[in-house]
Amino acid sequence: MTKGTRGNGEFCWFNMLTPQPAKAQAFFKELLGWTYSELPGVGHIVQVDGHDVGGMFDVAAPQTPPGTPPQIGVMVKVESADATAKKAQSLGGTVRQVFDVFDHGRLAVIDDPNGANIDVWEARKHVGADVDSQAHGAPTWFETMTSDVAKATKFYTSLFGWTTEVKEPVPGMKYTLFKQAGKPVGGLMGIVPSMGPVKPHWAVNFAVRDVDAAASTATRLGAKITVPPTDIPTVGRFCGIASPQGVAFYVLKWSMPMG
Repeated sequence: MTKGTRGNGEFCWFNMLTPQPAKAQAFFKELLGWTYSELPGVGHIVQVDGHDVGGMFDVAAPQTPPGTPPQIGVMVKVESADATAKKAQSLGGTVRQVFDVFDHGRLAVIDDPNGANIDVWEARKHVGADVDSQAHGAPTWFETMTSDVAKATKFYTSLFGWTTEVKEPVPGMKYTLFKQAGKPVGGLMGIVPSMGPVKPHWAVNFAVRDVDAAASTATRLGAKITVPPTDIPTVGRFCGIASPQGVAFYVLKWSMPMG
C-alpha cells in the first residue's frame, strides 16, 4: 500500500472528534498502539511508529459546533484548497468554510452532493502523513458509503481526477475503487436498506496485525462490535467497531490490497 509523503489526490490525514478525549487516547493506545503529542489548548496529534497520522480533539470544545456527533473526518491533499472548493461547488457540493491553519496549510471543509463530508488540504509547512499504511494502527483504507453511487462517482472523479474500477468482492455487491495515477486510494459503496438508517459518510479502516484479536481487545475495553470479523475474498479480513466514546471505525488486515 502507501508509503512516504502522500501526494495530491491522496488521503493525507484524519481528524477525530470524541467525547472524553483522555479516555479515548487510552482506548486507542491499547487497541492500535497510538502515541500522542499535545497541541496545547487544542488537542493531540496521533502518531504511529513515530509518524504523525491524524488529530484527536474534544467534541465538546468551544470551536466545535454544538450537536456535532463523535466522528472521524478525512482529508485529501490538493494543490489549492480554494480552487478545489470552488470546483466542488460547481459540481453540486457544499463548501462550509475555507481557512488557514496557522502556517501549516489551508483547509477547505466540503460536503459532497449526497451530504458526505470530506476535507481538502493545501500543504504548506505541514505536508501530512508519511507512515507505512500497513503498519499496525495506521490509517490504511478510506471509503464512502453513499445514497447515490452515480452522483458521488461523478463528483469525486471530476473533483480529484480519480479514475474508477468496479469490483464485486462479494457476489451481488458492487464496489467502486477510486484510483489516483493508477493506484487505489479509496472506495465507494451504495447504501442499501439492509444497512439501516446510514447517512452518506466517509469511513476509515486502520491496519491491524490480527482482526479477531483487535475485536476481542475492543470488546474488553468497552467498545461495541458493529460488524463482526468478516473475510473479504482475496482482499483481507475486517470488522467494524464503535469506541466506548461512540466513534465509529473499522480495522483491517490485508491479504491482498485492492487494485
